[in-house]
Amino acid sequence: MQNGIAVSRRQLGGVPILHTSVLILAGLLALDCAQVATQLATQKALDNAVVIDSALSFDDALKGQRLPPSIKRRLRLVNVRYYSFDGRLHQGQLVIHKDLKQSIVAIFGELKDHRFPIAKVVPMSKYNYDDEASMLDNNTSAFNYRTVEGRRVLSQHALGRAIDINPFQNPIIERGGSRPRGAQYEPQAKGTIVINGLVVRAFLKRGWKWGGAWKTKKDYQHFEKP
Repeated sequence: MQNGIAVSRRQLGGVPILHTSVLILAGLLALDCAQVATQLATQKALDNAVVIDSALSFDDALKGQRLPPSIKRRLRLVNVRYYSFDGRLHQGQLVIHKDLKQSIVAIFGELKDHRFPIAKVVPMSKYNYDDEASMLDNNTSAFNYRTVEGRRVLSQHALGRAIDINPFQNPIIERGGSRPRGAQYEPQAKGTIVINGLVVRAFLKRGWKWGGAWKTKKDYQHFEKP
């Protein structure tokens, strides 16, 4: 009897059985700790990994469009990072007017810092420049060589001077209903742009205008800087 504990005198390979049991237990605990550490490291690596939504060349981002040289030479392809609705950091691309590159990079940096969720950011070439298809996919985009709906004048998108963000959370509302089809404007929903909110402030203080403030219709997804 040692300190009130009965210790067996039997030995395993010259080592007391009690001592051997302690060593085995310690080894199992160390293995468990190592596995937990590995799992945590793996999860941290996944959290830090950037999900690439778009990695096009400039030519591929404009593929399929016959542009006037005066417009094409003013466009730039910009990589932007943002947190998407899955909570992970993503990287996408915008085609934007060269004069707005610095502004849009600063805005996306601000939105990323506040983890404002953006579904995806992919150039319109992926959607064959179909605005409805891009909106239905909740894609954020800028340049699209097209006219204003119902008119023959070029849209600010055609000049790379406008951007639409999270179209499904921020639809176009007019007398005929909303676009994209099935979308509803719910100010409390994640990814929604609201008056005096983070996104509106980030754009307005840099001189952009918001379609959500228009009188004849509400284009909540739309910002432009003519």
